[in-house]
Amino acid sequence: MKNSRIWCVVILALVAGACGDKEPEGAGKTEAVASGGELSPPATGKIIDVKMITDDKGNYYEPAAIHAGPGDVLRFTLVSGVHNVNFLPDSNANMRGLPEASELLQLPGQTLDVPVTFAEGSYFFQCDPHAVLGMTGRLHVDDDDNDDNDE
Repeated sequence: MKNSRIWCVVILALVAGACGDKEPEGAGKTEAVASGGELSPPATGKIIDVKMITDDKGNYYEPAAIHAGPGDVLRFTLVSGVHNVNFLPDSNANMRGLPEASELLQLPGQTLDVPVTFAEGSYFFQCDPHAVLGMTGRLHVDDDDNDDNDE
């Protein structure tokens, strides 16, 4: 009888654990979404394509200067090489809500979506392995409906 009580307690504990409130995967996250989980911008936003390239010119983002508004989505697409995107807190002093550094994109065609949820201002980003080689970029966020990405 003692063993059956122990088993009842174990089974009840397992059932209770399985039925507990779990936060849906990805809920509450504000960081970027890698390929396969591309974001759809809200009706007011646009998708801004940014290429991540390694070629005979070096390692770079194209474009490297981006103008965006709240609700837009930056879609980083790996063309060649191995790259990531990092909005370093050190380079963006007093800026809040920065996404975490992305993982390295390694396969051509992989994408990384970064929703523009930043406050107005200028933000600097880099590819961690290639920053010393000049793979950096600048994002300017404001509410203007300016479509220029080459400030």
